[in-house]
Amino acid sequence: MAVLSVSRRTVTRAARALGVVSASAALTLGIAGSAAACNINEFSAEAKCVGDNGVITVTDVDPAGVPATVSVFLQNNGADLQKIGEQVVRGTREGTTITFEEDWKPNAEYRIHVKATPYVDEDIKPNLTTPATPCKTGEEPPAPEEPEPTPSQSSSAPAEEPGTPSPSPSASGSGGTPPADTSGNVPSPAGESNLAETGANSNTGLIVGAAAALVAVGGGAVFYGMRRRGTNSER
Repeated sequence: MAVLSVSRRTVTRAARALGVVSASAALTLGIAGSAAACNINEFSAEAKCVGDNGVITVTDVDPAGVPATVSVFLQNNGADLQKIGEQVVRGTREGTTITFEEDWKPNAEYRIHVKATPYVDEDIKPNLTTPATPCKTGEEPPAPEEPEPTPSQSSSAPAEEPGTPSPSPSASGSGGTPPADTSGNVPSPAGESNLAETGANSNTGLIVGAAAALVAVGGGAVFYGMRRRGTNSER
């Protein structure tokens, strides 16, 4: 009976000791599991350039893949100036990266907040400061200057707009057609001969022809009269 009583007491003590050890191990594993599940140190942020556009990336390397909400705020003198965006990320051992499109300025400051209930609810320290060099460094080239017109181009007359009447020959400058000669329609002063007149309207040829005809007729008449008178005297 005494042996049996000792054996029961030993078993009871051993069971109690085993329970304490198991509870301690469970508590230790629980704390370790909570620490390994999600930690602010598993998150990192960076400001990058994609071509000429700026972006802010946040990478989560939590192997447990606990969902975490990441919020990005633009800071100004230690206060939130603007909320850039908010996304949910599930980390992996290799790392999961999310991207926020932000045309950031050089040396700007951003606050990155991470919330993964019930493990994390704090900011990534220190705040993110963007590089001193912007993504788009080159300015657009100026528009090419138009070539100056040559002297021949500058002296030429401007093109006439549609519907504009053409200037008359009398209104044109040098090089135009001279006005028609109207001197034939104006009477000559008294005492001047028609020989001074020229052109298609002159009567000089007609007058000369008529005078020659009259001279010929007069000469013939005189000759005929003298001959007739000689004939009569002979008789």
